[in-house]
Formats: sequence, C-alpha cells, structure tokens
Amino acid sequence: MQSSVGARAYQNARLQKKLRKQADAVLTFAVEALGQGRFAEAEALCHEILKEVPDHFHATHLLGLRAFDSGRLEEAQQLLARAVEIDPRSPDAHGNLGAVYFDLQKFQDARASQEKAIALKPNCPITLTNLGNTLLNVGLGEQAVDLHERAIRLRPDYADAFCNRGMAELTIGRLERAKESFERTLSFQPRHAEALAGKGMVCIELRHYEEAEAALAAGLAIKPGSPRILAQRGRLNFDLSRLEQAAADFDAALLQSPRLELALRGKAQVNLLLGNTTQAIAAVKTLLEDNPRSDYATVLLGACYANQGDVATALEYLDAALEISPDYADAIARKIFILDYLPEADFAVQQAVRKSWWDAIGAKMPQRTLSPGDLNPDRRVVVGYVASEFRNHSAAFALLPVLRHHDHAAFEIVCYSCWPLQDEITEKFKPLADVWVDAAQLSDDELADRIQADRIDILIDVSGHTAGNRLGVFARKPAPIQVTGFGHATGTGLQTMDYVLADPVFIPEAARPLLAEKVHDLPCLITIDPIRDVPPSELPMLSNGHVTFGVFNRIYKISDEAIRVWSKIMHEVAGSKIIIKHGLLDDPLLRDGLIARFVAHGIAEENITCLGSTSRHEHLLAFAKVDISLDTFPQNGGISTWESLYAGVPVVAKLGNGSSARAGGSIVTAVGLDDWVAGDDDGYAAIACKYAAQPALLATLRTELPARIEASPAGNVEIYTREVEAAYRRFWRDHCAGAADRGEAA
Repeated sequence: MQSSVGARAYQNARLQKKLRKQADAVLTFAVEALGQGRFAEAEALCHEILKEVPDHFHATHLLGLRAFDSGRLEEAQQLLARAVEIDPRSPDAHGNLGAVYFDLQKFQDARASQEKAIALKPNCPITLTNLGNTLLNVGLGEQAVDLHERAIRLRPDYADAFCNRGMAELTIGRLERAKESFERTLSFQPRHAEALAGKGMVCIELRHYEEAEAALAAGLAIKPGSPRILAQRGRLNFDLSRLEQAAADFDAALLQSPRLELALRGKAQVNLLLGNTTQAIAAVKTLLEDNPRSDYATVLLGACYANQGDVATALEYLDAALEISPDYADAIARKIFILDYLPEADFAVQQAVRKSWWDAIGAKMPQRTLSPGDLNPDRRVVVGYVASEFRNHSAAFALLPVLRHHDHAAFEIVCYSCWPLQDEITEKFKPLADVWVDAAQLSDDELADRIQADRIDILIDVSGHTAGNRLGVFARKPAPIQVTGFGHATGTGLQTMDYVLADPVFIPEAARPLLAEKVHDLPCLITIDPIRDVPPSELPMLSNGHVTFGVFNRIYKISDEAIRVWSKIMHEVAGSKIIIKHGLLDDPLLRDGLIARFVAHGIAEENITCLGSTSRHEHLLAFAKVDISLDTFPQNGGISTWESLYAGVPVVAKLGNGSSARAGGSIVTAVGLDDWVAGDDDGYAAIACKYAAQPALLATLRTELPARIEASPAGNVEIYTREVEAAYRRFWRDHCAGAADRGEAA
C-alpha cells in the first residue's frame, strides 16, 4: 500500500515537473507576445498556464501587471496578492502590489508592501521612490524626500526620482529646491510632462506666472488634454483673475476626469467669485462625497453659505475644517473675514482669530535682519504701499486721494502693486508714485528682498486679511516700521505690525489693548475724493409720495438681524419701499433668496427692488432714487457710505461690537451727523422713522451735505492727507529716538 502511494506521489511530482517545464515554455511565448504588443494573446497564454499550474508565480505576476497597466485595479490587486502568496520573497511582486495599492489610494497597504520589497531588495531605486510617493500621501514629506534622494544616489540619472523629489519638496514648502528638482528632471528628459506640470505648479506658488504658463503649455503639448495639467492651468488662470479661462480649463479637465479634486475645487472657487453659488455647491458636494474629511472642500462649503448670507453655518464649516487641519491658512483667513459679519463677535473674538493666524502661519516665517540706516528724524522718509487694491476696488477710492496729495518733498512714495491685472484705476495710481513696482509675480521672499533693497522706512499694508494680501511679507518684517490701514484696518494680529490707522469711533479706547498694533487716530477711518460728476437730485419722496430706503452694499453684509430691523422700519413707515443694489444680485438664486427673507417678515415683494451690476457712474446715479440709506450691520459699509453722503443721501448707522460693525458710525459721525448713529436696533429703527417723517430736513441735507463733507477734516482730502503724513513723521521720529536710545547708528 505504501509503495503504491509513494508511486503515485512520484508520478505526480514528475507530472508537475513536466507541466512546469511546459508552462515555462508557454510563458516564453507570452512574454514575447507582450513585448510585441499582443496583450490579449499574452494574457490568454498566462490563463492557460494557470489552468494547469495554478500556483505558477510568473504567469500570475504577469497577469497582475497586465491588469494594472489596463487600469483594472481591483483585479490587479487580487492577482498580485496571489503572486505574493506564491512567492513571499519576490521583491518585484511586493513592489508592484504596493503600486496598485497606491493607485487605489490605500496608502497604508501600499507602504507595507513597498517596505517589504525594500527589505528584500534594499537598493532598488524604483521601489524607493515609489515608497517616497506613498509616504508623501500619508503626510511624511521629509521622509519622502529622503527616500527619493536614496534612489537618486543609486541612480544619478533617474529622472522620475528627481520629479518625485520635486513634488515632495513642493508639498512641504521647499519651493526653490522643488523647482531645481523639476529642472534637473527636464535636463535628463526635456519632454517629461509630469516635471513640466510640477514646474508650473511651483512657479504658481512662487508667483512666477509667465514661467508657469510656459511650463504648463509645454506639458500640454506633450500630453494634449491631460486633465491634471488642464486643472493646473485653470489654477494659474484663477490666480491671474482670468476667471472665464479658468472655468473653461476646469470644465475641460472634468470632462475627462469627472471627480478630479483640483478641477472640482477650482470650479467651486471660480463659481463663488462669479456669483454662481448653485454650481459652486454642486462641485463642493462632489468633493465631499469622495472625501468627507476634505479640509478645503469643507472651507469652500462654508464660503458658499457665506455668499448666501448664512454666516453662522459658514463658521460651523470653517471650524470643522480647522478641526481637521488646525494650521490651514485659508480656513483661518476666511474665518477672520466672515467673523466680521457675526453680530455677537466682539473685538476679543475678532482679535483672537487674528492671533491664531499669527501663531499658526506668521510666526513661522523668518524675520529679516535690518541695518539701522540713516536715522535723521527730519529727512525725507521712504514710504512703501503694499496693495492688491491699485485697481477698481473699494479700497482704491480711500487710497487715491492720499497718494494724490502726498508731499513728495517730505516723503518718497513707493507703490508695490500685488494684483496680477491692471485697469484704468491702476493707471491713475502709477503717476502718483515716485517708484512703481509690479510685485504680483514676486514671491513673498522676493518682495521682502525688494523692499529691503529699496530701503523702505515705513511699509503700509492696505489689504489686511482680504483677498490678495501680502501679510506673509509683513510677517518677515522687511521694514523698520509697519502700518496697516485704508483697506481693512481691523487689526492683523501680526506681532511684526507696529500701527493701525483708525479713529476713536472705529476702534474705541477700551478695545485697543486687544490689538497687536498700536492705534493711531485719523480724522476718520477713511476718506474719498469728492464726487462731483453726479448731478444734484430732488428728494424722491416729494414726487413719489412714499419713502424709498436704499442699501447699496455687498449682499453678504445683509444679516438676518438687519432685514428684521429694516422690515420693522418699513412696516412703521407706511407705503415705504426699499432698493437693494449689488452685482451678485444678477444671480437669480441669491436675488430670490434675498427677497424671500423680506417676505418672511411680511414685506410685499413689489416693495423690494433689486438692482445688479452697473458701471460706477450708473451706481452713483441710482442714489437719485433713494431718500434715506440704511447701513448694513454687523458688517458696515465704507466707500458706499461716503458715496451715499456725497449724493446728499444721509445714512442711518449703528455701532456694533467689533471694528467692522462701527465703520458706518465712524464716517457718519466724522461729517457731523452724530444724531444719525444709533447704539442698538431700536435706536436705529427710531432714527430711520424719525427722519422719514421730515422731508424738509431731508431736502436740505440733500442740498447741503456735499459741501459740509468737503469742509470737514474727514472729507477735505488735503487736510486728511496732512494728518496721515503727520502720523508717518511721528512714527519715524519715535523710531529714530528708540534707535538712539538703543545705541544704534547708521
């Protein structure tokens, strides 16, 4: 019996040996077919082998590779896992299985497989750089760079390893080194599309937009229609404010890759700026379906709610994003901006979130070492204005009169223009500067270098925490005195910012210890040039027979609390109507939503007029239809308040809890209309109702207000500019005195 069993075992062994020998011969034909591109034949031969020899490693491995190359990832995973089971000591099988896991975004599994491959074969450059890519995706950027460098040391001409190292360096913020890595890749393989895309990406981060455009164009010439490169070009167009081109690029990318993260993200961002909130929400929800813990998708959803005026929900999403990524700069920046729209957010709350930006972002930036320079307190002072608002922007109207009236004998004016596009307003600014610097394509370090080279004494931040700001430059402290004002002077939280320009109403004395900056008072927070190109108009209520209130402000400043108070006023002022004007009201979703909020308070739809985007001249002419303007709250108007006053239309304002909730009161008080400023909702409504019943007074104000404004220190732009310059001279003299006390010398 035993001999019979032994004989059968012997025969089976001989048969298996024969089958394996035959299988190896068939495998040779399969490999040959594979090499000649006859993929179906190669796969068929491997399947024949496995029918006879189910545990044939090479046939299983080859089929796994074919499935991988064909994009059949689940099948590839099963086959390569089987190959590893057949031969656990095959580094190639472990490495290839890791590559499949990587494409399936199973990064921990990929890491385990690739580490086994390296343990079996420590000096395989391909597996080393693949593991580097995996580690980058689990947040281990430094270790990723080390692995790519190990691969490069083993194979110094390994272009892919240089490209992968560049991606890792880009992710961890080593921008210049990343650029060098991509350029090294291109020195080996000039048509390496991924390296060209990577170079484009790093150039976007460095603001080297022309170089980025050339790199991405070259990448698309090699890989026409590549969704990833198209999405990067969309991002470039977005940064350059070419929104229509950006939208086209993102749509083209999504046509080929409908769930590509970067393209969906870009589509949401573009549509937010274009006012297409519905499309933005759709893109964000797709992102969140794929990754419910996506920090940037969560932030964008918050921005969508902010666009609709739902500040509380917007803040919930921003806080959720910060729970995922506590140092996510965009989430902090948006929270700073949106908190200005929350009624209960007081100075303490607002300044705390600004400090969180400094702690998470600004404090990590290396500060510059400055030489003392010429410390003569009476010499000509070099003032640098850093702004993205030298264009058609509300802050430009506050800055233009100051620059136009500067005393160039006492102050040298250098303007650093940080917005990529220029317009007719830009052309008005250029001749007002002694030196004009197009800084949009300078990185923060490069701009800080330029500011130091220009030996700026006082550096002015115009943007604050708004779009296009260069607070990263101010965090580096490239000038001895740094000041924020004119555009978003609500405090920055930067320990490197010395002063904020404000007034006693905008930032009251009790709140000042909460700010990182010292507060210097001007006659008013901001001023604007007199408006003389709009003809005087008659008081509309005299011919209409009813009062017309006006709100010519951003609609996301219109809070539920404001609508409640305005509705109360309209109920009390019989027959009154309201005109609301803002560009986003071209969007039917936002327009209908705004009207519905009034209707919910019993205001008839026919008493609400919504006006959309127009030229500024037409915008100003529209004040002729308004008897009394109602300031938004808690986020007040600024330039819109001045415009209304110059049109002869007084503004009802209310002092709120934070700085942005006091801007309207600041301006209205500065022109002598203190009795138009309330301390609470009831007082606000009472003022509106009181003056709505005094047409004679309103008619007088309509005639006299423009001249009264120009006679005030806040409205007389020459007097206002002299006050600004007196502040600059005081800052400079205090600096010189402090330097002398410290024993510094030129």
